[in-house]
Amino acid sequence: MRTRGALLAANIVGGLALGFTVSRIGFGDYGELNRMFTFQDLRMFLAFAGAVAIIAVAFALLRVRRNPGRIHAGVVPGAVLFGTGWAISGGCPAIPIIQVGAGYLPALVTIAGIALGVWLCRWTNGRFLRLDRGSCGV
Repeated sequence: MRTRGALLAANIVGGLALGFTVSRIGFGDYGELNRMFTFQDLRMFLAFAGAVAIIAVAFALLRVRRNPGRIHAGVVPGAVLFGTGWAISGGCPAIPIIQVGAGYLPALVTIAGIALGVWLCRWTNGRFLRLDRGSCGV
């Protein structure tokens, strides 16, 4: 049985490796992401698509089965907001952390926006929608 320390160390090493890899292929560069979203340069898009294909094959080989959760009315507007925020800020929730690590301090605004968005989702959900807690992504 693994100890908490070993799991923490494995997560740190894995996170650093992922951050390094993502940074090296350009996912932390706003200009690269902008060119991907505007279809000016398909290199980033193809790298992303390749990663999805690799993980799909790995899941199939490992026989990983996910039981998808209930899809509710907030999925489509949430996806649109997520994609819009990613295109405007140049980062999904993990990318701004990589950008800050690379010295790009304006990414702190994106991180603050993510925190505000999660809080707003939870507040709206608790006050009006009453959906399950996972519907806010955390």
